[in-house]
Amino acid sequence: MADPMMPPLGWDSFLESWRLAPGWLAVALLLAGGYVVLRVRGRGRSTVHPWRAVSFVLGCALMWVCVASGIDRYSMAVFWMHMVLHLLLIMVVPVLLVLGHPITVGLEAVPAGRQARARRVMASRPLGYLLHPATGLVVYTSVIVGTHLTGFMDQMVLHPRLMTAEQVLYVVSGFLLFLPLLGEEPIRSVPGYLARFMLFLIAMIPDTLVGIVLLQATRDPFPIMAQRHPSWAPAGLTDVHTAGGLMWAGGDGLMMFVAVGLMISVVTSPSKRERMTGAWLDGVRRTVIATEVGADPGHQLDPDSDEAYDAYNAMVERLAAGRRDEPGQ
Repeated sequence: MADPMMPPLGWDSFLESWRLAPGWLAVALLLAGGYVVLRVRGRGRSTVHPWRAVSFVLGCALMWVCVASGIDRYSMAVFWMHMVLHLLLIMVVPVLLVLGHPITVGLEAVPAGRQARARRVMASRPLGYLLHPATGLVVYTSVIVGTHLTGFMDQMVLHPRLMTAEQVLYVVSGFLLFLPLLGEEPIRSVPGYLARFMLFLIAMIPDTLVGIVLLQATRDPFPIMAQRHPSWAPAGLTDVHTAGGLMWAGGDGLMMFVAVGLMISVVTSPSKRERMTGAWLDGVRRTVIATEVGADPGHQLDPDSDEAYDAYNAMVERLAAGRRDEPGQ
């Protein structure tokens, strides 16, 4: 919690505000060390590029830095600094962890004789519900709204352990959101890339909503927290407005940055472009094209072949001719 006697926020005081944070350090070392061990164990059959391993380790390191540095110490003294902590833990850290493909690393470390069983477990219905994009979106939205548009912040001042719970929620909810949207993991629910882009846009709504509400606040929504602010801290309402602007611009900006990165990876990867519409829509497309060429339902037609292209053009010409034959056309 904020110490009323802490020095004013500046580069010197910020850089001198390190602490060990042993609990978080242990978690970060355990995650990073476990990942490296599994990666080494499965290296003979690993499909995970080394840069992904670097990304995961960086995510673990950044998670500890967030709570061990001045970011955490000043997060209750200055509300906009709390928003910086929030954005790092709920967006940047989870993205780095997800890019590491930890599930794939774990599966590839399993002995060959147990690979099939392990993959069946990952594709099971319970895990499918947990890792479904809708679940991640609901959890992410609930955490953002619940910690900023309720009295949670004041309760966190009165009960300091809630801050640790909040930080854990940020990392977990961000991971659940980005895993099916950004990862390429062998899980049950794998949306097509078009659906992923739409979900990224939807995920911007809670950041925008909370940012606008805080920006339009006419009184300090966290009076207990404001009473504990040091004398040098910004005025309560000014601090809230700054945090709201950071939430809106920073949250949406980071989300768009990640979405653009995913879009670039799709454009430059033929295999990803083939999964643009997802399994269901792609199945419909194959069925329609197969029907047009008179193939049976079991015919394995390549929808990108010359045969499919000619069938599509013929279908468009028939539709256009039918429209011209309509009365009044």
